[in-house]
Amino acid sequence: MSSNPLAISPPSVSPISSPSHPSSLYALRSYACPPFLSATPLRRPLHFGSPCNRNLNIPSISSSRLELLSSPPPSASSSCRCLFGRGDVVGGTEDEDEDEDEDVNSTLIPERWDVVGLGQAMVDFSGTVDDEFLEKLGLDKGTRKVVNHEERGNVLRAMDGCSYKAAAGGSLSNSLVALARLGSQPIGGPALSIAMAGSVGSDPLGGFYRAKLRRANVSFLSAPINDGTTGTVIVLTTPDAQRTMLAYQGTSSTVSYDVALAGIVSKTNVLVVEGYLFELPDTIKTIKKACEEAHKNGALVAITASDVSCIEKHYDDFWEVIGEYADIILGNSDEARALCDFSPKESPVAATRYLSHFVPLISVTDGPRGSYFGVKGEAIYIPPSPCIPVDTCGAGDAYASGVLYGVVRGISELKGIGSLAARVASTVVGQQGTRLRVQDAIDLAESFAYLPKNCPAIGTDQLSGL
Repeated sequence: MSSNPLAISPPSVSPISSPSHPSSLYALRSYACPPFLSATPLRRPLHFGSPCNRNLNIPSISSSRLELLSSPPPSASSSCRCLFGRGDVVGGTEDEDEDEDEDVNSTLIPERWDVVGLGQAMVDFSGTVDDEFLEKLGLDKGTRKVVNHEERGNVLRAMDGCSYKAAAGGSLSNSLVALARLGSQPIGGPALSIAMAGSVGSDPLGGFYRAKLRRANVSFLSAPINDGTTGTVIVLTTPDAQRTMLAYQGTSSTVSYDVALAGIVSKTNVLVVEGYLFELPDTIKTIKKACEEAHKNGALVAITASDVSCIEKHYDDFWEVIGEYADIILGNSDEARALCDFSPKESPVAATRYLSHFVPLISVTDGPRGSYFGVKGEAIYIPPSPCIPVDTCGAGDAYASGVLYGVVRGISELKGIGSLAARVASTVVGQQGTRLRVQDAIDLAESFAYLPKNCPAIGTDQLSGL
């Protein structure tokens, strides 16, 4: 181990052969690598090589705007002070930055997607409230809670008369939209093809979600569930920038593994599984089958840690998937500690190092203090990108998009990938809203086009270029 605790250097003994680690988690994988990865069979090594070649690449199919709601939330009196801004759409305003994407008509399907995300498809309703609003409803500020239909109705009634912003939300979709925008131009390689699979209902909210993702050049590949209702997340932000989230999963919250999903995950270079999926009933089987199919067809599997409470409730399920399939873990320091079952006093460096004994590449953010990459028991520190914070919502999602962009583009330096990811995150933090704007994404991609590519695979004994 390096004398510098924040520097990556090749350890003299690979963790795979170390007797201090369970050998079952280091089984050699013999499936084929995608074209932009090396064919080294060591724990599905990551290779930051040239992007894969594709004959077809589609921007998303254009669609007209869909009215979000046919009627406002049920009316009821409330003495709570609501600070939601005025909107011009019934029930709220649409997320205006998505309209910046180029509207391109195309029915072509790529031979292979660059990245496919598997996760919860939720429509976000977001606005600003004061502490009294939360107290009146008995909500703990800064927490995330899964609510039922009645509880969601209570909040909507309290919000009666207020306007709010509506968007095709969710942590995974934020990352995929940012990734699609970073890769929208042939900078450092062909334009990227990004897609998502999940579960939406055949209701107006489901149509809204699919249409907004298509406008952002992210293809939503799953068919809507007949007579199903799409899940929602109410995001209440107080003036101190703390977010309180109420998630309603809807009746279309089950993600089943079928022929259609198998076909989707078998044709991607990277499969990103959202940690929030573990909350849904019986999805562990779907996740495992999807990861197995993706690996069988040469894809990398990335897992987003998503939320501490989700990890704690489904700890064994997380590790069942991580230990068998994960090539990349994306999360923050609290989530990393939760995955390690560490106390809050443990440092993010310790959690990063620990996880990197079981998964080839670990990405851990630590708020304004920076972030870390973990490889083979070592950690490398990535300093934060300076900015004046406006809204921290979506910072981790933006950082994840930068990491995925670096992996897919074949950037050979982890510090380079980390620097890009930090810049993407700081750009989002310095604006209002969770989505990386189109022009900002293009500027960022251009500014990092100089980074070297085609280094040896991570996971081998040679980590040159890191």
